[in-house]
Amino acid sequence: MPRLTPKPLRLDDEERQKLEKLLARHSTGQQIAKRAKIVLLAAQGKNHRQILRELGVSREMARLWRERWLELKQKQIPIRERLKDAERPGVATKLMTRWPNLSSGLIRVKL
Repeated sequence: MPRLTPKPLRLDDEERQKLEKLLARHSTGQQIAKRAKIVLLAAQGKNHRQILRELGVSREMARLWRERWLELKQKQIPIRERLKDAERPGVATKLMTRWPNLSSGLIRVKL
C-alpha cells in the first residue's frame, strides 16, 4: 500500500541559500528553477498536492523531485547536479559536424 504522506525533506541553511540563489539568477533554466521550487516547497512541509496546486506541475513530478533530491543528497551530489535530468539509457545522439553538399539536390520551381 502506498504511503499517504510524502517523505519529509529537510534542507540545511547552505542548501536553502544555494537553491534560492539559483532561482534569483536570470541564467537559470526554467526546468532547473521549477525543480528548485519543488524542493523548497517540499522543505516547507508541503505535500505533493499542495505543490502541484502552487506550481501547476503534476503530482508525479512533485513526487519524483522530492524522492530524487533525498536520494542524491545521501550520495552527497552537488546541489546543481541534483536538479539535472537523469542519465538515460541508449546510444548518445550523433550530430553532423558539416552540412551535406546540397547543390546537387536543388530543385528549381517556377512561380
